[in-house]
Amino acid sequence: MSGGAGGGPVMAGTVAVDAKASRQASMRALVRAVGMLPVLIILGALIQVGGIYLTGEGRFLSWQNLSIVAQQASVNSVLAAGMTFVILTGGIDLSVGSILAASAMVGLLGSIDYGYLGLVGALLAGLLIGLGNGALIAFVRLPPFIVTLGSLTAIRGLARLIGNDTTVFNSSLPFDWIGNDNLTLGPVSVPWLIIIAFLVIFASWLILRRTVLGVHIYAVGGNESAARLSGIKVWAVLLFVYGASGLLAGLGGVMQAARLYAANGLQLGQSYELDAIAAVIVGGTSFVGGIGSIWGTLIGALIIAVLNNGLILLGVSDVWQYIIKGGVIIGAVALDRYRLRGSART
Repeated sequence: MSGGAGGGPVMAGTVAVDAKASRQASMRALVRAVGMLPVLIILGALIQVGGIYLTGEGRFLSWQNLSIVAQQASVNSVLAAGMTFVILTGGIDLSVGSILAASAMVGLLGSIDYGYLGLVGALLAGLLIGLGNGALIAFVRLPPFIVTLGSLTAIRGLARLIGNDTTVFNSSLPFDWIGNDNLTLGPVSVPWLIIIAFLVIFASWLILRRTVLGVHIYAVGGNESAARLSGIKVWAVLLFVYGASGLLAGLGGVMQAARLYAANGLQLGQSYELDAIAAVIVGGTSFVGGIGSIWGTLIGALIIAVLNNGLILLGVSDVWQYIIKGGVIIGAVALDRYRLRGSART
């Protein structure tokens, strides 16, 4: 009887602990699902209110401006999707801005004589450069930071060399519809830039969440040694993620060239890698790999685009824009470290 009497409070305490743990797990799952969406909404509201207070009109939430924000986010979303694959494995790709510039150059020059083959050439250029990065990392075992830092400089020089260090124009670009036309279905008209970005995000989600390859990407980022011992071909995973990053940077180059009818090896794509990394980290992907989602990356890219657009609408100078964006990146990395510590405690 005494054991039964004593077991009552113990059992009740155990149930209470289990219930508390269940509530905490549910709360963590909710936070992961919602991600940075509340931050995006609050940021948009603050910019709208700030615009009304400072200028007397709130232009941020107008349909025209929101369409501009979505189009501005489209290229970064494509680059950030590729960056998500890389960072999920615990790597980094600092060369995507330079790859974008080189691919845009290839696309424009190729389109002058060969039409749509220029577009194919741009995508192939991005893919081949990405695979080159992946080969050095997977087979030569060089650190991703060093490899892609070197590529950032070398490919930027290559982009300038391809265009003879000048701006290349093609006013009759055959694939200009990508950057300037809309897909119209009845009363709805959506820019192709936005459609392409969404299709890239959706395809990336399918790969990461609905394929064995996606499981392997998360496994390599979680523990590369354990993944290798479990039979995963780590070299193949690394080739894929860096190849995908290069291919999507090439697609970003096509999108930019189609929008501008021009490309410049020196200026095009400058600092795009920082925006892509910021979008991935702000979106909740862990900088050490193994944790993250592609939809979080999309929210992160939208946050960066809203921030850029909002600071311009509020009349913030270029100098402060760089300072604020840098602070956002540092804050996102700090939040990532806090999340990791929280996971370790639980």
